[in-house]
Amino acid sequence: MSDPVIVGVDGSASSLAAVDVAAREAHLRGAALRIVHAFGHAPGHLPTGAPPWNPADHGLEPMVHGALVRAEERAQAVAPGIEITRSVAAGEALEVLEIESRSAALAVVGSRGVGSFAGLLLGSTAVQLAAHGHCPLMVVRGRPDPAGAVVLAVDGSPAGEAAVEFAFAEAALRKAPLVAVHVWNTWSERAYEGPGDPLTAVVTDEEHLRAAEQHVLDEAVASWQEVFPEVAVERRLLRSRIRPALIDAGREAQLVVVGARGRGGFAGLLLGSVSQAVLHHAHCPVAVVRGKE
Repeated sequence: MSDPVIVGVDGSASSLAAVDVAAREAHLRGAALRIVHAFGHAPGHLPTGAPPWNPADHGLEPMVHGALVRAEERAQAVAPGIEITRSVAAGEALEVLEIESRSAALAVVGSRGVGSFAGLLLGSTAVQLAAHGHCPLMVVRGRPDPAGAVVLAVDGSPAGEAAVEFAFAEAALRKAPLVAVHVWNTWSERAYEGPGDPLTAVVTDEEHLRAAEQHVLDEAVASWQEVFPEVAVERRLLRSRIRPALIDAGREAQLVVVGARGRGGFAGLLLGSVSQAVLHHAHCPVAVVRGKE
């Protein structure tokens, strides 16, 4: 069997919604589902050779057991018969999920939480997990349209290739169309080249630039259309500001897929305001896919 899908749970309504999505993803992949619960920091300064910290010793076992049972029941209701395992660990959510992601095909989390998962999207945990985890991350939010398309944010960078592959594979699994969106504006003439690059060139030949950006979009999706001929693809070139364009594109989608880094306006996607806007304001779940190192 392939690597499992993991889902972070804490008993909150948001994490249970994530369980529903994760169970469906596991079923589509023919993979097992691994339910992960984090306890925050374990008591420090344990003597050498001491037994591992056990939630039962701290009166937490009934709460944890109840949360995991509810999560497992939800998963079985969504995808009867899938294999389910549990992982309960002492540690912060980021630390626990990062470790679990090393042997996972996909990590799924909700947009809000309690306990160790509290503030998952209000702080930096989801951003850092997306940037440093070892598998794609899906953040469950909004009200996805089950009949909608998978929306792919195309940036044309080598690092973004992994997001393109993931989006095509996801569309094929869901039997959904794919909308490949590439956003451009007059600052798209060239990629940011590092510290000291003022990026002040003013583009006067907009038709030439539009043709160049269309080429970026076409190049990004052409080879994957051959790999996934069953996926219907719409190529959408938009002249706009990136954040509102991506948010609006996902309004009637079932999933938005973005890369962790990119060129031009997508540079540092998870390090700046673009990722924050998409993760906070998308109308459907968002998958963040890191490029291969």
